[in-house]
Order: sequence, then C-alpha cells, then structure tokens
Amino acid sequence: MEGLNEFFTELSGLLWGWPMIILLLGTHIYLTIILRFPQLRIFTAIRLSIKRDPGATGDVSQFGSLATALAATIGTGNIIGVATAIALGGPGAVLWCWLTGVFGIATKYAEGLLAIKYRVQTKSGKMIGGPMYALERGLGWKWLAILFAIFTACASFGIGNTVQANAIATLANETYEISPYLTGGFVCLLTGAVVIGGVKSIARVCGMLVPFMHSSMSSAASTF
Repeated sequence: MEGLNEFFTELSGLLWGWPMIILLLGTHIYLTIILRFPQLRIFTAIRLSIKRDPGATGDVSQFGSLATALAATIGTGNIIGVATAIALGGPGAVLWCWLTGVFGIATKYAEGLLAIKYRVQTKSGKMIGGPMYALERGLGWKWLAILFAIFTACASFGIGNTVQANAIATLANETYEISPYLTGGFVCLLTGAVVIGGVKSIARVCGMLVPFMHSSMSSAASTF
C-alpha cells in the first residue's frame, strides 16, 4: 500500500508540475491570440448572459447557463488553491493566479462555444452536450469521447464531490461540533433533491446561489 501511495505521489508531482503548467498556460495564451482576445468582450458577454431572449432554443435561460457553468468553477478549491499558492509562493503568487485567470477566459469561452456548437437534441426535445460530443462530432474520435465520459464519471466521485463535502463536514465539525455523518447526509439529500429535478432544476438553483458564492469567494480570498 505504501508503494502504491508513493507511485501516485510521484505521478501527481509529474503531471501537476511544469508539463501541466506549460500545457494549461500555453493553451490559454494560444486561444487568446487565435480568438483575438475575447477578454476584451467580457462586458458584452455578461450583457448577453443576463438578457432575456424568448426566441432562444435550449432548456435553460442564458443566465441559468452562465450560473451553472460558474457553479462548476467557483468552489472550495479556489479558496484552498489561493491559500496554498500564497503559502508556498508568497503574496506574489496572487499575481500569477490573476494572470492565469485572465488568459483562462479564452479557454472557458472556447469550451462553452464547442459545447453549444456540437450539442444535440434528443427525441424528447432536450438538449445534451459537453466535451464528449465535441470530441465525437467535431474531431470524429468516438473512442476518446467514451474514455472522457468514463474518466469524468470516475473523477466526479473524488474531485467532484468528496473534496467539497469533506471540506463542509470538517468545517461544521470543527466550528459547531456537528457530526460529519449528519453533515454528509444533509448535503447528500440537498444535492439529490437538486439533481433529480434535471438540468432546469440545477440551473434554477445555481442562478440563486452563484451570485452569493461569488461575493463570498471574493471576501474569503481577500483575507489571505
């Protein structure tokens, strides 16, 4: 077991070292140049996101789609990541976080554009899409789309749920001495109630919570 742990530790250090930094930041900069600096049109994007368009197709509104996308981006990982970056690299690390975030707007824009371009409509009239559809219909790599879907489903149990639920349970236990089992069960029930309602329910809840999440994130991150 110890050998397996060392293997994954070394693998993690390799993947999340310079290769990942070069790949991520290089992609951000490349897309920024190719797309002619979409960051300059951020206010236009925000205006279109909150605009009501009765003739638009899709299961959710523009704002609901934006809120859902932000909900998957804003979270405990941002606060923990900023705190870890400052602890390891000093206050100057915040500058690099900002620069990466600004250039990352181009990557996020490209991701959203591909999701819309290659989405499909089911027989029941619902829209479905995502990177797996872009891989299959855009590049013609169905095998890679299947692998992406499998790996994403496996990862969702760890980075998608466990880390966040553990952070909430730990905070509630250390601050209010609430049992992690109670917190975990409560979070599970709330999550299930939202997810069972489908994408419309998810978008509706995200639309109510994301503005408060953003303000809380900003104030919490500023304390570091």
